Amino acid sequence: MKTPLLYKIGKTILGPIFMWYYNPKVINKEVLNTEGPVLIVGNHKHLYDQCMTIVVCKRFIKYMAKKEYFDSWKTRWFFKSVGCIPVNRSIKDNNATSLALEHLNNGGAIGLFPEGTRNKTDKFLLDFKYGTVSMASKTRATIIPFGITGDYKFRSKNLTIRYGKPFKVGSMDLEEANKKLYNEVKKLMEQNLKEEKNK
Repeated sequence: MKTPLLYKIGKTILGPIFMWYYNPKVINKEVLNTEGPVLIVGNHKHLYDQCMTIVVCKRFIKYMAKKEYFDSWKTRWFFKSVGCIPVNRSIKDNNATSLALEHLNNGGAIGLFPEGTRNKTDKFLLDFKYGTVSMASKTRATIIPFGITGDYKFRSKNLTIRYGKPFKVGSMDLEEANKKLYNEVKKLMEQNLKEEKNK
């Protein structure tokens, strides 16, 4: 799929401003060069979590976003213009899944958050929904996990995103694959915190 114009403009103009303002530490970004269909997935703590990956990844990433963003004219134009897929989180949204599968089958990149929503609880990581591993299994897409920790503050001292080793579902069943993905993301987050503590 052709990269939407607004996506290009935002990445080119706002990307450097975002990176300067929040000063995130980006680790292992070279894994984002993985070719073919990919699912780039990790924990979700802030509205801007996807921005770091968009800025550092050379590929166009089609994100799955809650349909509420498409319900209001104030936000609908933006999310449509950058190529997002609306997802109705109150049901099993087969239409959203079909659009994502089509993009993956065409060799595209999908970004989503397996927790299903931003984690505003005291839990370190919410349970993962099975959408990621199910789509990866159906399309033989590569999963690229990441872990985000730290604070979105001006010139942050601890905001970190770490990408992990890409993997495929292969012969794993969905439960096994989902558990592996969860543990990989958790491990990446813990590694961030460990390194931050040892500074």
